[in-house]
Amino acid sequence: MTNEQIDLRSDTITRPVPEMRQVMANAEVGDDVFGDDPTITKLEAATAEILGKEAAVYVPSGTMANQLAVRCHTQPGDEILLDANAHIIWYEAGAPAALSGASCRVIQGTRGIFTVDQFLEALRPANIHMASTRLVALENTHNRGGGSVWPLDQLTDVCLAAREKNIVSHLDGARLWNASIATGIPESDYAKHADSVSVCFSKGLGAPVGSVLAGSSIFIDRARHFRKQFGGGMRQAGIIAAGALYALRHHRDRLKEDHDNARKLGLGLAEVPGINIDSDSVVTNLVYFDVEHMTATEMVLKLAQSGVLVIATGPSTIRAVTSLEVDSKDIDKVISKIGKIASEMNE
Repeated sequence: MTNEQIDLRSDTITRPVPEMRQVMANAEVGDDVFGDDPTITKLEAATAEILGKEAAVYVPSGTMANQLAVRCHTQPGDEILLDANAHIIWYEAGAPAALSGASCRVIQGTRGIFTVDQFLEALRPANIHMASTRLVALENTHNRGGGSVWPLDQLTDVCLAAREKNIVSHLDGARLWNASIATGIPESDYAKHADSVSVCFSKGLGAPVGSVLAGSSIFIDRARHFRKQFGGGMRQAGIIAAGALYALRHHRDRLKEDHDNARKLGLGLAEVPGINIDSDSVVTNLVYFDVEHMTATEMVLKLAQSGVLVIATGPSTIRAVTSLEVDSKDIDKVISKIGKIASEMNE
């Protein structure tokens, strides 16, 4: 860190490195709505290739990428099946209903991951009184699941079962890069059987702006129409796409550092009296832990006063996220500060 504050609120707080800024400053640009921005074209092609998809479209945010998928895949009145803690439900401002007229029905997965049997049991029978289930959405890694990674066979089974039932599948892969680094499984293997997949550049990869939605060429043509309708058509956006392209080429492998730091934090917190955490559950860059003898909000405030920023996700639950903005020494400081606060509260 270059200052006294250690920010673990999210990996969205990452800032572009000097080399990325230089690439952005020198980026070739054009009008992307007309398809004339060469940097965006390169980013879309490179991302589609990594994901094993025919085409991709660059959008301002992960929320827009997910909601374009919902809009493309569904009609008003359709139903989406997804885990009860999915980002699409919790953090996208009710967009499925507001933008697509679609309702959401949840499956109670384990750490954000459900089985093919749970999926099949959740399907509604053919009945004119009921909404038609049109889309199943999966999130990998799963945010509120603690950065959990879908087992490839399990994800594949759900996507293939959906296809047999004439239901399309969308993979919310905002942190798919993390899943791939954690397991060694290529992103294309995770994306192979999903009809669409979104990925984000402004989290662990450290770009300032943007996500991509990928799928078939026909699907992406439709997504471009709705991107314009949603207000996401951009002009000389190659300046920001250049940052995403740099991140794609240079920052994927370094995600292992974030995972190592998260693991170190989890193991350290497991030794602190008054802190409850299953350190084995820390497999990527998200660390969730519970506090005793105080509320999560109280702990967040005390940590902020000591120069550590985290967020409360429940009455006693706190989330900390590692990123390129923190290093191993920062993690040592965080463990020490949390230990000191917990000790004071235990007295």
